[in-house]
Amino acid sequence: MASANSLREKLEKISPSEKTEQVIVQYFANPLLYELGFDDLEIRPQFETGCGKVDFAARKNTEATDIFYNSQKNPYLFLEVKSRTYDLSEGSSTYEEAVDQVKGYLSRERSKSAKWGIITNASYIQIWRKHGKVVHPATANLSINPDNIETIVRDLRNKLENYERALTICVYNNKGGVGKTTTVINLAAALAAKGKRVLAVDFDSQGDLTRSFGLSPGEITLTQCLKDPKIDVHSIIQSLSYPINNRFPYIFDSTLDISFDIIPRDPELETLTDSQSLAYIQKGTRRLRDLIAPLRNEYDYILIDCPTQWLYFSQSGVFAADVILIPTRPNDLSSLNNAVRVITKFIPETARSRQDGGPIALPTFFNGVSSGSEYTIKLANEEIDKLIKQEKSVDLRPYFWPHFKKGNEDKSIFRIPDYAVISSASFARTPAVFKRRRVLEYYQSLAREYFIDE
Repeated sequence: MASANSLREKLEKISPSEKTEQVIVQYFANPLLYELGFDDLEIRPQFETGCGKVDFAARKNTEATDIFYNSQKNPYLFLEVKSRTYDLSEGSSTYEEAVDQVKGYLSRERSKSAKWGIITNASYIQIWRKHGKVVHPATANLSINPDNIETIVRDLRNKLENYERALTICVYNNKGGVGKTTTVINLAAALAAKGKRVLAVDFDSQGDLTRSFGLSPGEITLTQCLKDPKIDVHSIIQSLSYPINNRFPYIFDSTLDISFDIIPRDPELETLTDSQSLAYIQKGTRRLRDLIAPLRNEYDYILIDCPTQWLYFSQSGVFAADVILIPTRPNDLSSLNNAVRVITKFIPETARSRQDGGPIALPTFFNGVSSGSEYTIKLANEEIDKLIKQEKSVDLRPYFWPHFKKGNEDKSIFRIPDYAVISSASFARTPAVFKRRRVLEYYQSLAREYFIDE
């Protein structure tokens, strides 16, 4: 088995212009897998994923009767290897191809158990994390050299051995009126109804999320937690429980209660709008990410609601997230244009600050689509087509038309219909998904479209 030191030595032996992938496999990929904690019987070369063979799959053997090399069941990690002449630098077309390749491997039925995908050519390395249907970067695309390889491998192994349970989602568009809070409320409830452990964070000083549930802060508040890192974040979490068998017998077949947790907004949060008030918060927009870090192994999903303006609260929500879910409206041109600003400006700006590869944008969806709106959606798609053609720095098609492929110009966009019950449910202090089965079905479809791998 290789050591980090021998891995460094082997890396030094590889020519900077090495054209042969097998040399990278021998001198870097195999020793890398050993150093990440796998032995020969836990590594399977040329693993068939269902959409091609990935160079290596690996999983720890936990039982003497289930040797991964033989069974090839339930892979945990995929490793895709390229030659050094294959350009894996950030932004190159070949880098994007390699990312799509690994995402494809991770998305297959045979890969449901896989949590990680690594891409490397011994000049660059990046690890991607899979949570349900979401595949997102867990590191930046790192340049490798003999001086940093030991640190990089140590960090990668730590990630592999400490897989975080939660996916953190910020629901954001730099445009009001697109249903961000409604989405957080009903997506949280729909995920909870699927048996997921969910936390919703109200990080909007207006507090619409908190008000929708009729909540008020406890003795210890979110603002106090932001200002004082010594306060335990668990002290501000409140739980909501819905006894399904008594209140919603026509929506759910189960008689089990459905519950999820909330971090409510408090009135003092409104004061955090000027530099003097923000001076009391260490790390500024990074603080929310640190605050919820202890909770990432207690929940399956953490959803963050934040306001429209690209200021402290929205910057904090985006900074704290793994992925950004962007609602738009087909009849609101501004919501489409502002979605582009989020994708091309605000998220890359945040990623440069974080330097860990995240966050990334998920495909947009249409919120509040009225019946008979096909003509409106046609006009919206024409506008999207213009936006795609105008934007030169980013290919926007995956963010607006996620099913669009060469030879199959599918421009379908996921839709949530504009039922009156969705907006009126807050008066009953109840998520709309608990008031009408059809609404529940739509939000659970949203969960399946973006998050849950069923």
